[in-house]
Amino acid sequence: MTEARRWTVHRLDDNGNRFAVRSFESEDAAKEHAAELESRGHKQLYRVSRNEN
Repeated sequence: MTEARRWTVHRLDDNGNRFAVRSFESEDAAKEHAAELESRGHKQLYRVSRNEN
């Protein structure tokens, strides 16, 4: 059985809106992706959160 994607990277925009970018099976992979996105120099913030289900 495939493991559920339990961690999601969200983008936070200047207006406080939150958008799901991508989900991952591990927290480390999600954090790595968020760090990669932040390194591109855009103004948006990226956060990792655990999915509820």
